[in-house]
Amino acid sequence: MLKPNKCYGNLQDSYLFYNIAQKIQAYLEAHPDAKLYRMGIGDVSLPLCDAVVKALHQGVADQGVKERFHGYMPECGAPFLREAIAAHYQKRGVPLDADEVFVSSGASDELGDILDLFDRSSTALVMEPAYPAYVDANLMAGRKIVRLAAGEENGFLPQPDDRLEGDILYICSPNNPTGAVFSKEQLQAWVDYANEKEALILFDAAYEAFIEDPDLPHSIFELEGARTCAIEICSLSKTAGFTGTRLGYTILPKGLQRGGMDLHAMWVRNRTTKTNGVSYILQKGGAAVFTEEGQRQIRQNLQIYKNNAKVFMRAANELGLWYCGGKNAPYIWLKCPGGMTGWQLFDYLLEEVQVIGTPGEGFGACGKGFFRFSTFGNPQDTEEAARRLVWLFKGKGY
Repeated sequence: MLKPNKCYGNLQDSYLFYNIAQKIQAYLEAHPDAKLYRMGIGDVSLPLCDAVVKALHQGVADQGVKERFHGYMPECGAPFLREAIAAHYQKRGVPLDADEVFVSSGASDELGDILDLFDRSSTALVMEPAYPAYVDANLMAGRKIVRLAAGEENGFLPQPDDRLEGDILYICSPNNPTGAVFSKEQLQAWVDYANEKEALILFDAAYEAFIEDPDLPHSIFELEGARTCAIEICSLSKTAGFTGTRLGYTILPKGLQRGGMDLHAMWVRNRTTKTNGVSYILQKGGAAVFTEEGQRQIRQNLQIYKNNAKVFMRAANELGLWYCGGKNAPYIWLKCPGGMTGWQLFDYLLEEVQVIGTPGEGFGACGKGFFRFSTFGNPQDTEEAARRLVWLFKGKGY
């Protein structure tokens, strides 16, 4: 008789976005003509840049010509894309070999797949508030989870200490949902800790393109010792608008070992067993991101989202509300006014000013009393949502 994976029974109901959708639907049924200002979902609103679209079209055209047609692609990624990504890192002072770059169908997929490298007995340490998939992917595998609490007192940037337990250390910087970014000194402390404890850091760099401060690290491999303790997972979803196109990459250094086994060699074996590679067309589009013209165009789009963040930060500053994120990240993590919970603020904003954000409780217990706004929306809607927030809490009060 088939035995299902009973670890799925340890998962909590994924109620966050379901509850949000239910509340929105009920409101619209009662107010069918209402315009909602959706600042909750971390999905981009601008289209792919012209350089990428042209490259995708060229990829399609190539597939219609015998001499340029591509069937199965290399499982670990096309050389032209792996080389383009490695060259991009080289420009930032991070030396990489092209075969240390693994092309994926997106960071979310890779964050789950990479766990194949680790025994179920390994413990996952997750800094909360956190992207919920970190926890759920490990629970599905039957792995023990240790939650490291972060809060206002440390700017949602916890530091290691010898009392911690954890073999797989999740670090997301800039962070989703808080927008907090580790400094080089803070991140170096985690690298040193991982090397000392023979742990491994899974570094989620999905939002690195939003970093403006030149002193903040974009990649964990800017830190001394990271090649012996870290794997970096990145995405073109937010960097270049690929949320619906799906493309990302993983950096796994050659020579990275744990327990006498070579993790780079293991990952090559995993990919050549479990995938047939990402389509040529998508990789063609992805390579255009790393061209001079592609970089110029995506920076123009990113600046629009950064301007949205400035709009929200001005509103929060005017209201005197504590927040983090915004300057170097596409999220504003706001302390709820009046001692409200995140869900209470959600209901209040929806009913009073039709502005939608995300309750902090959806990202773990440490998120209670906080609220996330995304800056990926339409600029006009963002301006109006911010104006309504100021009117509500400054003009009307709570």
